[in-house]
Amino acid sequence: MAAKKKQTFEERLAQVELLIGEMEGGALPLEDALKRYEEGMQALSALEKELQSAQQKLTVLRRAADGSDEEVPLEVDE
Repeated sequence: MAAKKKQTFEERLAQVELLIGEMEGGALPLEDALKRYEEGMQALSALEKELQSAQQKLTVLRRAADGSDEEVPLEVDE
């Protein structure tokens, strides 16, 4: 059996948007709508964790004048 390819952040976000669209359409029976809601909430939780992880990676440590570590966000040149 082939290994399942891990979805990208963008693919999972698109999947959540699809779930939202299905629920907003109003054509789903209540039980199916609740199932979609649960799936969406789980996916959103995972996406939030991934965003937090990315934010932590973009944080750099800088030595403060007194020798202690100070967290500062990584500046991105635009």
